[in-house]
Formats: sequence, C-alpha cells, structure tokens
Amino acid sequence: MSSVTLEKLADKMKLENLTPEIDMSGKKVVTSEINRPALQLTGYFDHFYSQRVQIIGYVEYTYLEHLTQEQKLPVYEKFLSYQVPCIIYTTMMQPDEDMLRLAKKYEVPIFSTKMTTSDFMAEIIRWLNVELAPCISIHGVLVDVYGEGVLIMGESGIGKSEAALELIKRGHRLVTDDVVEIRRVSDETLIGTAPDITRHFIELRGIGIIDVKTLFGVESVKNTQSIDLVIKLEEWDRDKEYDRLGLEEEYTEFLGNRVVCHSLPIRPGRNLAVIVESAAVNHRQKKMGYNAAQELYNRVQNSLMKNAGKQE
Repeated sequence: MSSVTLEKLADKMKLENLTPEIDMSGKKVVTSEINRPALQLTGYFDHFYSQRVQIIGYVEYTYLEHLTQEQKLPVYEKFLSYQVPCIIYTTMMQPDEDMLRLAKKYEVPIFSTKMTTSDFMAEIIRWLNVELAPCISIHGVLVDVYGEGVLIMGESGIGKSEAALELIKRGHRLVTDDVVEIRRVSDETLIGTAPDITRHFIELRGIGIIDVKTLFGVESVKNTQSIDLVIKLEEWDRDKEYDRLGLEEEYTEFLGNRVVCHSLPIRPGRNLAVIVESAAVNHRQKKMGYNAAQELYNRVQNSLMKNAGKQE
C-alpha cells in the first residue's frame, strides 16, 4: 500500500509543528481522503474514518470554544485514542492546552497552517492524490512538447534519448529519461515523474551521462507531466502495413487508463524530433476538435459525390 510520511507531508504543506516532542518517524498517511471531525467532537464516533488526516477548521474551533473543560476532556480522550495520523488546524488557529496535553499522551502530532480551510483541503487532497496514486515504472522517455506529455517508448538503443535531446535543443522540456514512474491520479489522468536518483539526467551511448539541467538551463526540465500521447519507436519492416491516414486512433493502456498511441517506424534520415513535434501538435489539434485525416476523408467523399452527380 502506498503511503506518505508525516515529515514529507509537513514539509510539502509548510505546516508548523505544534508538538515537536512527538517522534514522527514511522507515522504515515495512507489515504488521500481527509476528515473534518465535527460530528466526532460532539461525541458521535460511528463511521469514524480514523486513518484519515483530521482537519479542524473555523467551525470546529468555535464549537470547541463554547464547551467547558469537563465537556471537552472526554471527547478529546476518545478522539485521540483512535490514533489518527495527525491533526491540522487551519487559518493559524491554535489548539488549547488540554488538546496538546492529550495529543502528547497518545502521540498524535498536531500541526497548524496559515491557509484557509477550503484552500488547504483542496491543496492537500490534490497532493495526496498524486503521492498515493497507483504507480508503475516503465522503460521510456517522457518529454513536454508544446504542453503535451509525450511518452517515447521502444527497444533499448533505438534512439529514444537522442530524440529527447533534439527536442530539448528545440525548446521543449525533459521530464525523465530511461525510467518513467507513472501514477494514475484519476480515471482520465496519468502523471509521469522521474525517480529521484536519475532526475534531469540523460544517457547517450558513446558519450555517457549528461545533466540536462546544467547544460541547457532550468527551463529545459520539468518534474512532472501528464501523459497525453505515446509514441512507440520500432525498426522499419518492409512487410508491415503502417497507418498512413490516422482515421482511427490506436491506444495503449497503463493502470487501466487508455492513452493514444502511434507506432513510428525508424529509418535512416528520418528526423524524429520534427515527427514527435508534429504528432504532439496534431494530437492537441484533435483535442480542440479538428482532425486533419477526417477533413481529408470528407473532401474526398465530397469530390466523389460531385463527380458521380456530373456523370448522371
């Protein structure tokens, strides 16, 4: 099961740790869903999802302010006894002394953030969705071409890295070379990232490892990118029929999500970078509602109908 450490969560969300005495090593978040414990603070604990991050916003905070210490203590005790991953107070609100004391007793970290409740909930859910999404690693190169995430695949040594390098020189951005970590963040979206150890590096046979960020500048790299198009490089086969019109889309599948896929035969003299650029722009154009292959097909059909009318 995927998980995120509390240290990473606190660092990414810029949280203030109000219980530094508590050892956070080994404490993890395992779900992207969050919980605002309004009902739990009234004493109702049926269907309490204690494995979620607990967020106390303005409504919960003002409700607690109206309770006496005798009313709050039993609720705090039961709430914290569930060993929730952590409690986060939004809008720089602060827990009272009883909450802090019992949190230390049950070793539940408490944090605070400057963000408003709505903004913080949107941000933490978005981030956790990416971090905790199902993930696989594949062999390939991921490049941002005109805003489209193009995943280049093919056998080792076929020219994926060389194509990526030419695209970088033409102003596009590298996400990862050799190993692509793919995360399924929704039914429609796949996000590609690089492993930390190989981020921003490209391997070129005969030359070795080059640091793209150092050679070409920070504008030539990107940490994450949605995967919009897959291009599979393969050796030219004279006996194979290749699609020359593109009327029907072909797809490949990762983690249950389908992505448009083109098989690109490799022959000496073909400029891979220009072809990948053209494929990315054409894919973007299709998403905007224009299909060049369909337009050509319509013109041919109209021409045939006109000629048939003249013959009659």
